[in-house]
Amino acid sequence: MGAVPAGETGSAHTSPHPDGRDPVDRLDPVILHHVVNTLGWPDLRPLQRAAIDPLMDGEDAVLLAPTAGGKTEAACLPILSAMSARRWSGTSVLYLCPLKALLNNLVTRVDSYAQWLGRRAELWHGDTKESQRRRIRTDSPDILLTTPESLEAMLIGVKTDHARLLGGIRAVVVDEVHAFAGDDRGWHLLAVLERLEQVTGRPIQRIGLSATVGNPQQLLTWLQGSGAGKRPGRVVAPGLTLTPAATPTSAGGSLRPPGEVELDYVGSLDNASKLIAALHRGEKRLVFCESRRQVEELGAALRAREVTVFLSHASLSAEERARSEQAFAEARDCVIVSTSTLELGIDVGDLDRVIQIDSPRTVASFLQRIGRTGRRPGTTRNCLFLATGKDTLLQAAALLLLWGRGWVEPVTPPPEPRHLVAQQLLAATLQQHRIGDQSWQGMWNGLAPFDRSASPILRHLVNEGFLDEDGSMLFIGPEAERRFGRRHFIELTASFTAPPQFTVLSGRNEIGQTDPSVLTEERPGPRRLLLGGRSWQVTFIDWGRKRAFVEPADGGGVAKWTGGSLAGLSYALTRSMRDVLLGADPLVSLTRRAETCLTEWREEDAPHITASDGSLITRLGTDVRWWTWAGYRANATLAATLPSISDPVQRPTDCYVRLREDLTPDMWQVARADADGGNALVLPDVDHRAVHGLKFSAALPHRLAMATVAARLADFDGARTTLQGPVRFHTESLT
Repeated sequence: MGAVPAGETGSAHTSPHPDGRDPVDRLDPVILHHVVNTLGWPDLRPLQRAAIDPLMDGEDAVLLAPTAGGKTEAACLPILSAMSARRWSGTSVLYLCPLKALLNNLVTRVDSYAQWLGRRAELWHGDTKESQRRRIRTDSPDILLTTPESLEAMLIGVKTDHARLLGGIRAVVVDEVHAFAGDDRGWHLLAVLERLEQVTGRPIQRIGLSATVGNPQQLLTWLQGSGAGKRPGRVVAPGLTLTPAATPTSAGGSLRPPGEVELDYVGSLDNASKLIAALHRGEKRLVFCESRRQVEELGAALRAREVTVFLSHASLSAEERARSEQAFAEARDCVIVSTSTLELGIDVGDLDRVIQIDSPRTVASFLQRIGRTGRRPGTTRNCLFLATGKDTLLQAAALLLLWGRGWVEPVTPPPEPRHLVAQQLLAATLQQHRIGDQSWQGMWNGLAPFDRSASPILRHLVNEGFLDEDGSMLFIGPEAERRFGRRHFIELTASFTAPPQFTVLSGRNEIGQTDPSVLTEERPGPRRLLLGGRSWQVTFIDWGRKRAFVEPADGGGVAKWTGGSLAGLSYALTRSMRDVLLGADPLVSLTRRAETCLTEWREEDAPHITASDGSLITRLGTDVRWWTWAGYRANATLAATLPSISDPVQRPTDCYVRLREDLTPDMWQVARADADGGNALVLPDVDHRAVHGLKFSAALPHRLAMATVAARLADFDGARTTLQGPVRFHTESLT
């Protein structure tokens, strides 16, 4: 490494270059100097070393490493070296993150690296002051850290000359790329990057930074967009061995993953607060909850037990979250309680312990969370699970069973994003001021579904007045102005729908937002809400401006937010729950309480709801259930596929499908035959009101909006596997 001595183990020197040279020698000498003398590093980590050649050669890449694996430096050091060697000028690199807080956390570090070479990095997101934006427009930085939504706003905004500011972009770093790829923000990101390439007139190098995922090669292909198969790209993941994501139960679980993990059953959130208050005193603890309401209630319970506690979730104001995170980073004997907002790479200081209330929905989330610990020399990664109910204990055990098998979910984009096709057509028209009615698809370089297949959506936009026609050109129409035109079309820049919330203020200080139902539902006594882990009494409500004014109260506050995922648990996780009921134990420490509860599950319930060789149909009076253990989406697909025997008024669950009370084995056999062994599956039934949760659904024909929601509720693979497997009716085989 030039002036840098070899690492202690030599692991960083694996995979030498074919011609014998050290790839580290390609880094700019000034960067090498600062790595040694400013950072004090004896060597680069394996990922940082392995990323140098592909990134400096201009290849697309996904850099894969656990949390705190040095991914930021693995991207920045080669890209800055390329910037210097090739004399890029102006803003040549974008650094995209899913969270503003993550950008705030990164900008100082990235800027310090840039300054080694006399370059600079700047920040631009929704909270950036207009004065700073004006400075960036007139004196552009070398690296711009932003979100895809702010990038979209730059492209369509009237204040920013996007060709001047963004025309010199050569590379894009997408941090936490897996967090984008799994939802609609990923489709939005890809579409905006394709339009950005139209602005630059050249392909843009795409570099994704990711935690461990089950399908990294597919993630790379996805990130490359229209360049997939045309541009060189590689997954850089030295030392990581990944179990194929398609086989969640294939690994035998013979190797215990690194980390100290314990699973306990406490029975209630209040009991969890008692345990947290009593355990690990003097340590810095990060507690993850699965809802904002749970965060608030646990925070209040801990504060009542005189624990120094801080809170972080999306409905707290940015100032409130920043104060909490800063105070937590500087404190010692304290707890911070958070939703997934602290799951990504935001630095909250040196943690001693992670505690998980109940269970996350994915192994990937758990890997992010446990990766917050064990960063000090001589410490190990650790996580204590506290299950507040029997069901969540089973889910946690199932998740840890998958983790023990080395399995991680594949990251898959949501199917059929027609609503985002409509959004992109409108956004591109705003950006260009007009688009040709035949040449519009070229703006996305042929990337599906933003290609010619979008023609029916374009016709609908014209027919409904979202776009106006003048000869062969299309312009923004009056319906788009009416629906999305507020604040310079700011609504068009975000792919997600935020439920309506009231801003809560104590004096002039904004505390956060609360659900309107907390202010409207009938309750005895004074109206009090819980926010920031404290109770507040409402003194005045400004209904027109959606603001609630409050003052401190001694308790009795209520926390509530609507929304959240309706898709339930995955096929893999639900099948793993079945495995636990059938006797499989996760490779973690189980407390006596957890062991007792799981034993009760297995002895009292499992014989009536599981079958070791397939699925089970049970009858209790008029209640007939098909215990599939296939997950919500697969069960919704099965219910729609078997209408002759499914209960028409049911809402499928993760574990079972409710069937008609007069079901007979003959009726079952006929219905199963009609499904043709899983070859005749149909999309789940969708309530027409569900399309309101689909951003920009108003710009789609109703039938296409309904079809999009239905496609996202379906799991054909899980349904087919379940339908093809053995099924038992009480004790009678129906195979």
